Amino acid sequence: MELWGLFATAFLSSTLLPGGSEAVIAYLVSTSDISKSSLLATATLGNTLGGLTSWSLGRVLPNLGKQHDRTVSQLREWGTPLLLFSWMPIIGDALCLGAGWLRMSFKLSVIFIATGKFCRYLAVITFFAA
Repeated sequence: MELWGLFATAFLSSTLLPGGSEAVIAYLVSTSDISKSSLLATATLGNTLGGLTSWSLGRVLPNLGKQHDRTVSQLREWGTPLLLFSWMPIIGDALCLGAGWLRMSFKLSVIFIATGKFCRYLAVITFFAA
């Protein structure tokens, strides 16, 4: 049940809804017998799927004439590697949404979103496991 809670928190944290997945994973690292690799995989999967939900929402948004928006401009300049920062609060949501809106490669988006989120959770686990 703890893993489902972590998954749900990680998923919601990666959308525009508030969440505290870092606090949940830090708590579980400190108090649970669940393996760190299971915690890492669960949080990364939930957070990545949340990011891809934002990407998908961006994909269905109509062209609202905001081509000069800062996020869209940065995504156009840097491309999908900018999605490595999708783990960042607020900014990450906009990056995922913008990447979908710009119709960026789904495969590359998955790779960069998952990598950024994996590295963030790995850092949290490493810090709290010490």
